[in-house]
Amino acid sequence: MSDSTPWLEVLEMIGPATGETVYMVVVSTILAVLGGLPLGVLLHLTSPFGLEPRPVLNRVLGVVVDVTRSVPFVVLLVVLASFTRLLVGTSIGSTAVIVPLTIGAIPFFARLTQNALREVGFTVVEAAITTGSSRWRIVWTVLLGEARAALVGAVGVTAVALIGYAAMAGAIGGGGLGTTAIQDGYQGYDDRVLYSSVVALGALAWGMQLLSDFAARTVDRRRAATT
Repeated sequence: MSDSTPWLEVLEMIGPATGETVYMVVVSTILAVLGGLPLGVLLHLTSPFGLEPRPVLNRVLGVVVDVTRSVPFVVLLVVLASFTRLLVGTSIGSTAVIVPLTIGAIPFFARLTQNALREVGFTVVEAAITTGSSRWRIVWTVLLGEARAALVGAVGVTAVALIGYAAMAGAIGGGGLGTTAIQDGYQGYDDRVLYSSVVALGALAWGMQLLSDFAARTVDRRRAATT
């Protein structure tokens, strides 16, 4: 049993580790939105209730999305190790973890996007169609415009989920708070480091959710119309 690390040293460890976790989560969230938003829009448009119903394409996309989402993140880390090494030159470290984080989050955010667009009232879309608006204009101004609050909320949900995924990556040296908690805390038999890392992860997730809720309220047209 090793001696507990002095609190000052614990804080010096937690600070940089938190920065690494934020780096991983922010970058992978941005990439997940860039990849998941168009995929979610396509899933919605090709669904039976979409503007361009294509059952076969929708079914194929749905299977790919659902299968990818069902793979546990720890397994995804191992499966994508060679691909990650090909892209960034290594399969460990905070930058390397961004690759599986993004690939795992894209289908997750795509489904959230599809669900958000499904909640847009059909009468609003129908009104845009009767005015002769193009499909692109309907998607951009009506679907995405009306669902903006839900989409912002979806970004927050994705970011919070990625905080947990990033912590899991610590099991294979992914960096950040996960690595600090597992290697320095658990394997080093240091409860101060372990529990401080857990508290930092919880605070990070809580802060991210608060920020997401505030942003969603800010862009919510319906809430603004009633105030």
